Amino acid sequence: MARLRRHYREHCSSRKVGHAGTLDPLAEGVLVICLGSATRLSEYMMRTRKIYRAEIKLGITTSSYDAAGAVLAESNTQGITLAAIQESLPQFIGEIWQLPPMHSAIKVKGKKLYDYARAGQTVTVKPRRVCIESIQVLGWENPRLTLDIHCGAGTYIRSLAHDLGAALGFGGHLAGLTRLASGNFTIKDSLKLDDVLQDEGWTRHIIPPFEALKGRACLTLSAAEIEEVRHGRFISKREENAAQRVFAFAENQRLIAILEPRAEQWKPRKVFV
Repeated sequence: MARLRRHYREHCSSRKVGHAGTLDPLAEGVLVICLGSATRLSEYMMRTRKIYRAEIKLGITTSSYDAAGAVLAESNTQGITLAAIQESLPQFIGEIWQLPPMHSAIKVKGKKLYDYARAGQTVTVKPRRVCIESIQVLGWENPRLTLDIHCGAGTYIRSLAHDLGAALGFGGHLAGLTRLASGNFTIKDSLKLDDVLQDEGWTRHIIPPFEALKGRACLTLSAAEIEEVRHGRFISKREENAAQRVFAFAENQRLIAILEPRAEQWKPRKVFV
């Protein structure tokens, strides 16, 4: 992020660079970058379905739930079978309660959990409700297990690795992680950071909001509606719409605003013009 931020500031007038969903230090894969005014869309881009490929090493429990942490316990994995793994996985599918790892960016009392962990302090962490749609076993070569995981935003794959190891009775941690997709953005359509930084025509890769928000509730505003929204005024709904928010565009596909419902009207939540 720091390299991309420096590059963007050197070549563009805007200094705003953000991302939609962090990757763990040892993880790789899809990271959606938001530039300029699009940084105001990051909170919505984060709330999307994710696909991960995870490599879990069973038999070793660590403090961070991944390979970077201190080893807390080791056990012989000779007794683990693929059948036992398959039998344990269904309990982690659906809406489940998950305890985030201490080495994470979640804040407690205004301080990130990993700051407490680095200081050798412990705090009470509340479990969070997450949704895991599916888990598929891709490979098993004791003690390494490879999974494809489809899940909702906020799911910690490190916690899944730790909890699966505990359920099997042997312990486990996340040995490798690749994010294959974040919402509509997939790894096959992604660019490597070095390729972007070394490409003089890198701006051609920028995806406009109209394309990035495909599949979301959207509407096209008239010139009169745009003028009302620009001044923060409500506009009437033209038809029944149950969406909790809509992304409003001009006819030329320029993003105008994010609107939220108020009775029979739309209220501007964020305005981009």
